[in-house]
Amino acid sequence: MLSIDPAKNTATENYKLMIGSVIPRPIAFVTSLASDGTLNAAPFSYFNIASSKPPMISIAVLRKETGQKDTARNIVGLKEFVVHIVDEGIIAQVNETAASLPPDQSEMELTNFSAIESTKILVPGIKEAKIRMECILEHHLILGDEDAPSSDLIIGRVVQFHFDKEIYENGKINQTSLAAVSRLAGHNYAKIGEVFEIIRPK
Repeated sequence: MLSIDPAKNTATENYKLMIGSVIPRPIAFVTSLASDGTLNAAPFSYFNIASSKPPMISIAVLRKETGQKDTARNIVGLKEFVVHIVDEGIIAQVNETAASLPPDQSEMELTNFSAIESTKILVPGIKEAKIRMECILEHHLILGDEDAPSSDLIIGRVVQFHFDKEIYENGKINQTSLAAVSRLAGHNYAKIGEVFEIIRPK
């Protein structure tokens, strides 16, 4: 067994070890609004469920050398955002939104996505996604060294769910119809492969 002390690694070395180890990772495709009304759209794979009572999700938005990314700044400012689950049908266009654009330019311009009005918040969602969750900001934590913060941890409370009818079955989600895509390391993604069942002990 190879043992590595992360304190002796560079940030890049630790990054590569973590994204190659913690796989597969679900992808949150997030829309947010800038103060000037620009609709920002970007994917994040540091994403998961934080709570189901109440329903909350967590997203870690890594910072750039120049500071917060647009998504984190927008969410902290407006305290609202929409999370979409990325599926096989939209992954190619979602990938286009990972481009670095100025804050006043919308990534939506790089795609054929259609914005759709939300029910309970101001931030629009993406019509083409099979799942979208309207969220309000519950907690914002700045992670990293005090003199060099590296990540904005966003905890959002889901205030409205939207599901495509083809994936919703009696209160459950049909994982086959959803066809979610996950993130691996590098430029690699994965579809849901072989599924097996193990009964949990009581």
